[in-house]
Amino acid sequence: MIAQPSQKYTAFPPVNLTDRQWPSRTITQAPIWMSTDLRDGNQALFEPMNADKKMQMFKMLCDIGFKEIEIAFPSASETEFNFVRGLIEGGHIPDDVTIEVLTQAREHLIRRTFESLKGARRAIVHVYNATCKTFRETVFGMSKAEVVQMAVDAVKLIRELAEQMPETEIVLEYSPELFTATELDFAKEVCDAVTAAWGATPQRKVILNLPTTVEIATPNIYADQIEWMHKNLARRDSVLISLHPHNDRGTAVAAAEMGLMAGADRVEGCLFGNGERTGNVDLVTLALNMYTQGVHPGLDFSDINAVARTFEHCSQLPVHPRHPYVGDLVFTAFSGSHQDAIKKGFAAQKAEEQWSVPYLPIDPADVGRSYDSVIRVNSQSGKGGIAYLMETEHGVVMPRRMQVEFSGVVQKHTDTHGGEVSAGDIWDIFSRTYLDNATPVDYREHHLFEHGNAQGIRLTVNIDGKTHILSGEGNGPINAAVHALQSAGIRIQVRSYEERSMVPMGEDGNARACALMEIAGAAGNGECYGVGIDSNIVTASIKALISGINRLGDERIYGDHPQAA
Repeated sequence: MIAQPSQKYTAFPPVNLTDRQWPSRTITQAPIWMSTDLRDGNQALFEPMNADKKMQMFKMLCDIGFKEIEIAFPSASETEFNFVRGLIEGGHIPDDVTIEVLTQAREHLIRRTFESLKGARRAIVHVYNATCKTFRETVFGMSKAEVVQMAVDAVKLIRELAEQMPETEIVLEYSPELFTATELDFAKEVCDAVTAAWGATPQRKVILNLPTTVEIATPNIYADQIEWMHKNLARRDSVLISLHPHNDRGTAVAAAEMGLMAGADRVEGCLFGNGERTGNVDLVTLALNMYTQGVHPGLDFSDINAVARTFEHCSQLPVHPRHPYVGDLVFTAFSGSHQDAIKKGFAAQKAEEQWSVPYLPIDPADVGRSYDSVIRVNSQSGKGGIAYLMETEHGVVMPRRMQVEFSGVVQKHTDTHGGEVSAGDIWDIFSRTYLDNATPVDYREHHLFEHGNAQGIRLTVNIDGKTHILSGEGNGPINAAVHALQSAGIRIQVRSYEERSMVPMGEDGNARACALMEIAGAAGNGECYGVGIDSNIVTASIKALISGINRLGDERIYGDHPQAA
């Protein structure tokens, strides 16, 4: 049995912030984005990316629009070091992109890091040391003063080495690792010491990265911590506050959003939430969340499938089918009620109006997704989804009563066979049900003629394998065909009739007519639909009439009358 939480864990204490402002704010502009896919994301993989895959990922991140990209931990291995050198020496870094490298606050690692940056136009050197009580006392056995001195010494060395590389603009980034578990007043003390040691000015800002290295509280607590730092930091006009949320509690996106409301300027994370343990904040979700609120994120996810496939290839990690915005099923509805609402929403949506389709917070077309997969059918689906696929995939617009009828046919199929049915499967079921039924009556041909004010028809059909030429007159071709069939003992009533031009067109490029006819048996019983499709609307109508007759069956079409000889 799981332990009682009161015996093992304690809730994180609230922040003493009596005048918090972030709950009443909204995000009105995109932050500075920084991708850690090539460092934090890469070191979290079963098999780290090789140089080719890292290069492919780097180029994709540039194409998406990231202007700051953490490319490596160059002092960690020759592979990482050589990748940095390859980017610089090969001229692969666009002029508007700044590379970032990470190092611990240790002299030999910092010096090695600077060796990797020779020749770069501009680079962010990101240095960190742990500041929380557990790490100070348990892991490193250091006092608060020693922790501050370690950070300051590292910054002074970075400043000294930067001055020796005048051809490269060096930007300082400092992280008090495990910020969220650090006493706020001590986190401020360390950060203020760092900005002082660097000589931060509004023209030479320091990036202070305040990470949820491990999520240990609800995202509102993180927002309080960020707002407290935002209000209390020295040299605030010389600082960019950066967020680096991890996802241990599954709330990284919320923490980032609230942190931005609390005064942060910048966000670090990975595509699709990759990273150590449960991952870093998902920059795709975060950016597209802003997009759905009318804020352009400054990142281009207009071909989200291409981004996902490249990510999967390079990282060897799958994107979950329910992943927000990008998963293969996120724009898919199986539920009947959802399908019905989406179908009606699409029909009502005007191109010039604000997006308002039920269950779809974003227009799939905005991220390069087609509408083809929005509605999928399985045993949980209803008439709306089936009708939508028949209309969009095959140009057949079914009246509501026919939607109910045909959904029952599809439901029987899914109950019997299980699983999902594709648009092609649905068409096959539709064809078998309405178009390919030739028993007991098989249409062969017809000829129309005028007889005074009446419409006449000579109708050739096979009935139970025997050929019959039937004649009839009426106030139109359909009525004439009904009377012709009566001469063979077939008694039916036409309840409703609709005709439409089908889109897509036929294989010959010509439009096809689709006739949909609801008929009942001789005694007014057993209503069902028949369907006819032909390039000629009269032919399509007669085929629909006979389709309905065959679906009714002998008992209902003949009643008490003898079958044709």
